[in-house]
Amino acid sequence: MAAQRSAGWVFGAIGMVVILSGLWGAESRAGVEVGAAKRSITPDKFLPVSGGMGPTEPTHEKRGELTARAMVIRKGNVSVGIVALDLLGFPSVLGDRVRAKVNRLEARNILIGSSHTHSAPDCYAFPDGKGGHTGELDYMSLVCDRAAEALNEAIDRLQPASIRVAVGEAKGKIAYNYYAPDLYDRRMGVIQALDAHGKAIATLVNYAIHPEVLGNEQGIMSPDLIGPLCDALEAEHGGIGLFMNSAQGGMITADNRDLSRPSDPQRGYWHDVGTWEECLRIGRLMASEASRIVKPAAIQNDPALACVSADVRFPVASPGMWAVIEHSPLHYPHNSDHSVTARINLINLGGAQILTIPGEALPNIGFYLKRKMRGKQNMLFGLTNDAFGYILTKVDFQSFPRYDYVSRTSLGEMTGEILIEESLKLVKQAPAPER
Repeated sequence: MAAQRSAGWVFGAIGMVVILSGLWGAESRAGVEVGAAKRSITPDKFLPVSGGMGPTEPTHEKRGELTARAMVIRKGNVSVGIVALDLLGFPSVLGDRVRAKVNRLEARNILIGSSHTHSAPDCYAFPDGKGGHTGELDYMSLVCDRAAEALNEAIDRLQPASIRVAVGEAKGKIAYNYYAPDLYDRRMGVIQALDAHGKAIATLVNYAIHPEVLGNEQGIMSPDLIGPLCDALEAEHGGIGLFMNSAQGGMITADNRDLSRPSDPQRGYWHDVGTWEECLRIGRLMASEASRIVKPAAIQNDPALACVSADVRFPVASPGMWAVIEHSPLHYPHNSDHSVTARINLINLGGAQILTIPGEALPNIGFYLKRKMRGKQNMLFGLTNDAFGYILTKVDFQSFPRYDYVSRTSLGEMTGEILIEESLKLVKQAPAPER
């Protein structure tokens, strides 16, 4: 599993110079409406699965369904669409195909994130160095179609709703940091939309974790622990369950360690339990903790809703990543100055504030951003709008051997610095959430 733990970078586009893409509109005081829907994105044949840049692995069975899950929140003239995909990652070049098929939402307000399962087909089409690539383009088109269908159905199902939001420590054996076991964010965010009868329309869980209990080497196609999480949420609350990852880079992963079987006690390595039963255990525990955390939260009948976005430009210092940008058949957008551009969003929902991250930010970045955000409940949607490798600060870049891999699969040592600076500009420019 150690090799699997280090295979977690995914591809998208991040940027260097910020360009604000719109102004905060007047926050409408009309009532909130919410709709939710889902679609299967499980392919009809066994496709190879990807754990990151490099060769894919063949599959011969599946556990659970890969899904596209959508939630739309509307208040007056402000609408936000959220899509959660059971994929390693989903680049903006595909995300924009989804947005083009959903003309009733402003494209910039559609947030598309990936769970980061290592047991799903490649949606990056990484060049294989032999003139080919590791993806199947027809499958990527299917995912785009199904994600758009889920979003459009969620719009059709909009209904008056109330909201409750909570953030609290998730307890139990769920996650840990593979590089430094205790360095991870235990906080779980939960957003739940309720209909007029108090029944759940949607329950969204936000937490930092690599869903790689199974990994890409077992020949299993699966949402990993995220499928059981969403199934358990739906069984308990009804409606649609969704998961949005957080700052899970370097390497916040599922705690499937067998603590009775250390493989290298001095360095803090254990043997892992890589079974579907372990996916069920962790996913159901996460659902139970989410329910416990959100249950006492106050119901907000008229929360404000606002959304802003910015385009951020980052230099690409990594030759490997630049090669992917240039040679993938998806034709990733890039700039003539050896940089790429990605979108970040900031959303206020009542007292909560949500910031998107277009990649896998290391936990220290997550801790810092949450501390500087202005909500009563602060959340980070990682791997959202794009997913271009690990994001770490310059002081962590190539700082010690365990960071060699995350440094090689980062755009460069300034990526984290730029992300922090431009994200906090957005936080400062936005109106404060409700108190």
